[in-house]
Amino acid sequence: MPKKNESNKENAKKFSRLEKEARKSQEERIAIPTELPTIAMRSNMVIFPNTVVPFYVGREKSLMALEEAMEKTNQLVFVVNQKDPAIEDPKPGDLYKIGTIVRVIQIGKLPDGTFKVLVEGIARAKIVKPIEEKFLKFEIEILRPRYGRSKRLIALMRMVKEELHKYVQYSRKIPPETLMLLEDVDNPDVFADIAASLCPGTIEEKQKLLETIHPAERLEKVLDILARETELLEIEQQLDQKVKERIEKTQREYYLREKLRVIRDELGGEEDLEIKELREKIEKGNYPEQVREKASAELSRLEKMSPYAPEATVVRTYLDWILNLPWFEKTEETVDIEFAERVLNEDHYGLEEPKKRILEYLATRKLSDKAKAPIICFVGPPGVGKTSLAKSIARATNRKFGRMSLGGLRDEAEIRGHRRTYVGAMPGRIIQLIRKLGVKNPVILLDEIDKMGISFQGDPAAALLEVLDPEQNKDFVDHYIELPFDLSDVLFITTANVLYTIPPALRDRMEVIEISSYTDLEKFHIAKRHIIPRIESEFVEQPTKIFKFKDAAIRKIIQEYTLEPGVRELERELRSVVRKATLEFVKTGKTVIIDQEKVTEYLGPSKVREEDVLERDMPGVATGLAWTPNGGTTLYIEASLIPGNGGLIVTGQLGDVMKESVRIALSLAKKMCGEEYAEKFTKYDVHIHVPEGAVPKDGPSAGITITTALISIVKDIPVRKDVAMTGEITLRGRVLPVGGIKEKVIAAYRKGIYNVILPKKNEVDLEKLPEEVRSKMNFIFVETIDEVLEVALNVKRSDKGRGRKARKGDSKTG
Repeated sequence: MPKKNESNKENAKKFSRLEKEARKSQEERIAIPTELPTIAMRSNMVIFPNTVVPFYVGREKSLMALEEAMEKTNQLVFVVNQKDPAIEDPKPGDLYKIGTIVRVIQIGKLPDGTFKVLVEGIARAKIVKPIEEKFLKFEIEILRPRYGRSKRLIALMRMVKEELHKYVQYSRKIPPETLMLLEDVDNPDVFADIAASLCPGTIEEKQKLLETIHPAERLEKVLDILARETELLEIEQQLDQKVKERIEKTQREYYLREKLRVIRDELGGEEDLEIKELREKIEKGNYPEQVREKASAELSRLEKMSPYAPEATVVRTYLDWILNLPWFEKTEETVDIEFAERVLNEDHYGLEEPKKRILEYLATRKLSDKAKAPIICFVGPPGVGKTSLAKSIARATNRKFGRMSLGGLRDEAEIRGHRRTYVGAMPGRIIQLIRKLGVKNPVILLDEIDKMGISFQGDPAAALLEVLDPEQNKDFVDHYIELPFDLSDVLFITTANVLYTIPPALRDRMEVIEISSYTDLEKFHIAKRHIIPRIESEFVEQPTKIFKFKDAAIRKIIQEYTLEPGVRELERELRSVVRKATLEFVKTGKTVIIDQEKVTEYLGPSKVREEDVLERDMPGVATGLAWTPNGGTTLYIEASLIPGNGGLIVTGQLGDVMKESVRIALSLAKKMCGEEYAEKFTKYDVHIHVPEGAVPKDGPSAGITITTALISIVKDIPVRKDVAMTGEITLRGRVLPVGGIKEKVIAAYRKGIYNVILPKKNEVDLEKLPEEVRSKMNFIFVETIDEVLEVALNVKRSDKGRGRKARKGDSKTG
């Protein structure tokens, strides 16, 4: 091989020397006429001067031009490229203006009728004008470069030669021996043409090189093209090398693993340590039979895979999940009624109904283990203790506690899990929480169940139907686990602020326990027994007591700085007072006694606005009671007469139902006022406004309040400021029952309004009121609007036969 390579190099040098000598005198030896037949080139090739190349001729006009060249122009022909290779019969306008004069060296006919022509490039030339119609023939002008030999030219030649060597190293398109053509070439013009012919590039780039006359400019363009192509080839080689290394690594690992497997088989079939551990876990673990079969099948698949295969990772993760779920593990449940009652009372003040329901369940469990765990739904305004009550239930029953927030949940897969076919698939959050807790009978709190949404990813509320149904959840199947898991031992507790946003099918599966607003007395005891001790526990390391609350100070904060159904705002205000007291303690070193004066000093003026309470009786303003998700509230409904033509104006962001109540009230007021006041309804517009204007309001329960305000303003009779009312009105003047009585009555009590007008059929709802509220309130139960007006306006009833019933505290009637 070395001798052969040396011989090739010597032959290339000899050829280069002979070619150089031939080129020196070729223009002198060959007389180039000014008119030459022309061949239009449409191949992806540009012929440069000082090069020898073959090409094919097949078109009729090209053959005629070649024939004339052989007969009349001393074998010289002008070769020029087409702008669009698709044109079959090119015209002069379809050709580039600059081409190459070539001398035909050899012609050979091929079997398909075309001719292979070997030509030698002589010189550049430019088309001047066409002179023949049968075939292409042009008058041409030879383009000779004018330049002087300079150091810049020599440097460019060296740089091009180096870049060509790099290109040849990376590319296999040019044999290395071809570069020998440039070794002994000193003529910059000849060098540039040979380099351009070897340079890669598009047909447009090659044509621009041909049209560049000065060799220095031509060499610069060649250098740019070579540098670009060399860089791309270098990047490609690096990528190929990386791919090759990865493939070799994978093949090597596969080979070694297979070899290791064979060695293990020869030594007695010793298993992989990971496979062995998993197999032992499956055999010795406490699993249902179907879980054991599924795990064994997946383990068999894992044994046949390469450990580095992506599918192997998926199988390992799946096995980890199903083998670590608590299929049978439980905590020993405490069924001690006295202990549970003590825990519930220690953690929460009031909340008698929820506590009673939990104790009933525990009593049932004490007598029978077959009792199904109920699905409890605590409904109430924020801050009344729904979440903390669920924690107390877990502590009272000696179960582990887990919390899952459903607020804003829109993906069904969060409940049921993802299929294993998805990348990054995981079980649903129910299964995740159970695995985290490690037992199958925990207390799981599903918080904010009323705030789930629906999206294109499914309805999570529909997925919860199976979870929260005691008849179905014993065989709950997660999409990822694909095995039935028994959820019947889980004590699910859900919380919500409102019920109407929960789908009916889901609401039907739950036992709803309403937790209403706290009274001021309940807030006082909660603050004194729970919140303040919790705040004090944060300062247990202090040798001196930092602060001490007076009872009057706590009551002042409740009554003058908070107006809420729960106790969250109360805790924030108490913490604000404690922070300021702590600062004072650090300065003085003495225990701070927090009394009413200190509360005013720390928190500033009262935050409960005095204008919220009516100062006097006035016509056209009646006090109503409303229910909101945050508890009950008072609602002042204002009526006014404005000069007009009997129109109705309604403001205050009222909903459709409440607007209908306004129209009913107006019709009823016109009927009850009679002919005596008919003129007012025709000469005045009636304006009904319900503050606050920025808060949306709806519902039928303000019917009697609106009617009272209207009759009051028309008859100019003041409405009692110490009377609040709620109830739906009909066109016949009947008063219909409404909801939210407990919250509404507590709102009136909180405002200091102790006379409340209620529909007769709502009398049964008073049993749910705290004794503190019930003992101070005076309830007037009504069936008609006449009875309402008798109390609110102090007017006599039109219906003499009916009597009204008033109830104060637990007394019968009065």
